[in-house]
Amino acid sequence: MTLSHLRFRLLVVSLLAVSFLGALDNTVVSTAIATVAGQLGALEHMSWIVVGYTLASTVLLPILGKLGDRVGPRAIFLTSVTMFILTSVACGFANSFAWLIVARVIQGMSSAGLQLMSQTIIAEVTSPRERPKYMAIIGAAFPVAILIGPVLGGLITDYWGWPWVFWINAPVGAVALLLAIVAVPHIQPGKAARFDIAGSIALTIGLVSLVLAVSWLGDDSQVAPMTAAFALAAIAFAVFVVIELRVAEPLVPLRWFADRTIAAGTVISAIVGIGLFSITAFLPTYFQMAYRTSATVSGLVPIATVFGMLVSNLTTGWLASRTGHYRIYPLIGTTLGTAGLATMAFLPLGAPLWVPMLAMAVVGLGTGAFMSLIVAVVQSAVPRSETGTITASVNLVRQVGATVGTAIVGSFIGVSVVALLPKTLNAATLTPATVRTLDAATQLEVAQVYRDVFVPVYIALAVTYAVGIIASVLLPDGRLSDEHGPVRTSDTESITV
Repeated sequence: MTLSHLRFRLLVVSLLAVSFLGALDNTVVSTAIATVAGQLGALEHMSWIVVGYTLASTVLLPILGKLGDRVGPRAIFLTSVTMFILTSVACGFANSFAWLIVARVIQGMSSAGLQLMSQTIIAEVTSPRERPKYMAIIGAAFPVAILIGPVLGGLITDYWGWPWVFWINAPVGAVALLLAIVAVPHIQPGKAARFDIAGSIALTIGLVSLVLAVSWLGDDSQVAPMTAAFALAAIAFAVFVVIELRVAEPLVPLRWFADRTIAAGTVISAIVGIGLFSITAFLPTYFQMAYRTSATVSGLVPIATVFGMLVSNLTTGWLASRTGHYRIYPLIGTTLGTAGLATMAFLPLGAPLWVPMLAMAVVGLGTGAFMSLIVAVVQSAVPRSETGTITASVNLVRQVGATVGTAIVGSFIGVSVVALLPKTLNAATLTPATVRTLDAATQLEVAQVYRDVFVPVYIALAVTYAVGIIASVLLPDGRLSDEHGPVRTSDTESITV
C-alpha cells in the first residue's frame, strides 16, 4: 500500500487540526476560568482548572511516548483524540467543581497524546529532510492558538456560556478523528518488551511533586508542603535515574544523552519553555503597570512576540527541508533571543511602546527559528523504533521548563513588587485601574518599581538564551537525510509524499 499525495495531505490536515485543538483548549479556557469557578462556587481553587490539566499532560508525556513505540502511534493517537472529545463534553456538563477537575485531569492526559503522537507520526512517514517543513506546519498550531484563543474564549463565554468553551472541541475533534481514521497509516510497533513500570512510577511521583512545589513558590502559607514536595521530587528523580540505568528497556534511555545531537538539542528545546513561555504570561502586567496602558494595548507586545514566532517557525522549517542544513537556525535563533531580551532589560522607562514590541518580536523570531526544527533534528538521531520516546523526552523537558520557569518568575515578581512598593499602597489590592487613579508622582514610582523588578528577569532569560547559543555551537553540523529508512508499517507500505 502506498501513502498517496492525497492521503498524505489529509494526514497533515488531520494532525494539524488535532494539534490546534490541543493548543487552543488551554488558551480558550483561560479566558473563562473566573466565570467557571465562580458559577461552580470554587473561586479560591480556580487555578486547578489549568494546573490539573497541565500536570496530567506533563506526567503522561514519557509514558505515552514509550507506549507509542510499543503498540504503535496510531492506536495512541486515535485513543487520545477520542478521550479528548469525550472529556471535553464531560467538562461542559460539569455541575460541581470536583466533576470539572476530574474531567480536566483526564482531558489533560489525553491532550498529551495529541501533540506528541502528531509529531511522532510525521516522523514515521517522512524522511529527516522532509520532516522540518511538516513539523513546522503542525507546530504553527501553538502560536496561532495563543493569538486567537483568548479572544475566542471571551466571545464564547459572553455569548454562548462557559460550557461551550469545552463543547466547541467536540465537532472539530470529530472531523479531525474521522480524517485520522482514514489518513493515519498502520505503523508496526517496535519490539515487544517489558514496560518500565517502576521508572514510570518514580518519574510520575517526581514530576507531580515538582510541579506542585513550584506552584506553591511565594505562598507563605505553603512553605512546609512546598519543602516536602521538593524533597520528595529530589528523591523520586534520584530513584528514577537508578532505575533507568539498570532496566533493559528504560522509559527514558539515558545513554542517548551521550550523543551530542540529542544532548545539545534537548538543551535548545528547553530554551523555548524556560526562556519564552515563562515571561509571556507576565508581559501584559508589566506594560499595564510600567507603561500604564490599557489591558487591550498591553496585549500588543505578546501578540508581536507570537507573530514573530509563527513567521520564523514556518520559514525555517521550509528552508531546512529545502537545503537539509539545520545548525545555523538555532544558532541565529538563540542569538536573536539573547539580543531581544537584553534590549528589554536596558530599555529606559517611558520608551515608545513600539520599541519593546519590536524587541519582543525579535525574541519571537528567534524562538520560532528552532521551536519545531529542533524536535525534527533530535528525532533524526535515534532509530525509528524509539521515535515516540525521544519526542516525548524533548517535549517533557520543554514543558517542565515552562512550568518551573513560570513559577519562579511569577514568585520573584510577586515578592519583589511587594517589597519595593511604597508603604502607602496595598500590593494585594493594587490593580492597573487603581494605579491610573493615583497622582502622577505615585504612578511614576509604581512604574519604576515594576521596571526595576523586571530588569533582572529579562537579564536572567537573556542568559538562558545565551546558554542556547553555546548548545547550538556544540550541535553537530550535518545535513538531514533524504532517505526514508525502514518505515515500520503493517503492510510494508512505501511512503510517497
